Amino acid sequence: MARILVVEDNKLNRDMLTRRLERRGYEVTVAEDGQAAIEAVGVDRPDLILMDMSLPVLDGWEATRRLKAASETADIPIIALTAHAMAGDRAKALEAGCDDYDSKPVEFERLLEKMARFLDRAAD
Repeated sequence: MARILVVEDNKLNRDMLTRRLERRGYEVTVAEDGQAAIEAVGVDRPDLILMDMSLPVLDGWEATRRLKAASETADIPIIALTAHAMAGDRAKALEAGCDDYDSKPVEFERLLEKMARFLDRAAD
């Protein structure tokens, strides 16, 4: 099954999302900030990243830019997860390099559909 990196600083959100993904058969690793996410990708390359954008140490915007700028990680799909639901936030996430965007609170079935599109592409 696919490996998912969940990058989320809120413990409740991180634990809930991790448990739900694991129940669906995904192998999940977690990072609590953008710098830890970059380090985690270097250790255990995930098939997809769920990236909170408002993070301590290094925010999700910059972590995404760095991951997409590096040739060895540029092809990993990143879905932005953010409570920012203002006009232009989706465009800002895509401009930073995210492949898709979803707002919080997470509608789990919709998120699974978005994830499946990227994971199915990678399997082809």
